Amino acid sequence: MQNEAIRSVEHEIKVYLVNSFTRNNTGGNPAGVVLNPPQLSDEQKIAIAKEVGFSETAFVYQGEQTDFKVDFFTPEGEVDFCGHATLAVFFTLSSLNLLASGHYTQKTKAGVLSVAIDTENVVMEQTLPISRQAPKIDAVATALGVNCEVISETGLPIEIFSTGLPDILIPVQFGQLDTLKPNFDAIAELSREFNTIGFHVFELSQDKEITAHCRNFAPLYGINEESATGSSSGALGCYLVKHVFPHKTHFLLEQGRAMQCSSLIHVIIDSTENTISRVRVGGKATMIGSKIITFYTTC
Repeated sequence: MQNEAIRSVEHEIKVYLVNSFTRNNTGGNPAGVVLNPPQLSDEQKIAIAKEVGFSETAFVYQGEQTDFKVDFFTPEGEVDFCGHATLAVFFTLSSLNLLASGHYTQKTKAGVLSVAIDTENVVMEQTLPISRQAPKIDAVATALGVNCEVISETGLPIEIFSTGLPDILIPVQFGQLDTLKPNFDAIAELSREFNTIGFHVFELSQDKEITAHCRNFAPLYGINEESATGSSSGALGCYLVKHVFPHKTHFLLEQGRAMQCSSLIHVIIDSTENTISRVRVGGKATMIGSKIITFYTTC
């Protein structure tokens, strides 16, 4: 019996392109959104994410016990959760009139999380915070190209926090954030050693409306710097409740200024007696457009 000839089958996938955490319809962090894709391998999802070219692309499926199941892929591989891509997913579904305002659930590899949609914002729940010891200050300062005093004189600690993905949270003196000279190889090595995504660096703001200005470096995952990071923002909100503002519940974080792509991220922390009971992150988004990607499978 002769073997059947192997043939390639062409598939086309539509990817919606969305800017998340925009500020007056500018700035934000772009993500790709693929709705109800065919069965894809991880390698195919990585290839699609590479062709999209953004830091993350979300693949959205109808859920079984939840409303949706969402997988998040960078051009390098899968991550458990992505805040700005989650915002992009639910903004896209709402913009296409596939969802009304209300509350929904998504299953991610970080757990089952709720998302609320209204006419103004998308607000996502994140996991409760976990913190642990961070790298030494001298190693962090060297990786950022600054003297240790730029960090130590804030009086705040370097600490690893996770509300879905672990980040090294690093305070710097006001006025120093945009002057950092990050060594991406060193940041990647520390991220690998401490099993984190990357560095989330912040300075407390002198603007009454904004709590802190931030920069995020994740070269280990192929993202040297990005302009809005939802998962890190939830972690930073928990850090600020623990170390700076124990009675504050609402935070407005600015990120992306050094990239000329200023973005705004809202963080809401519910806590009682120094115990955090809920973490939510939200913001606005803008549709950039869409893209058709062609790939092939063999059969």
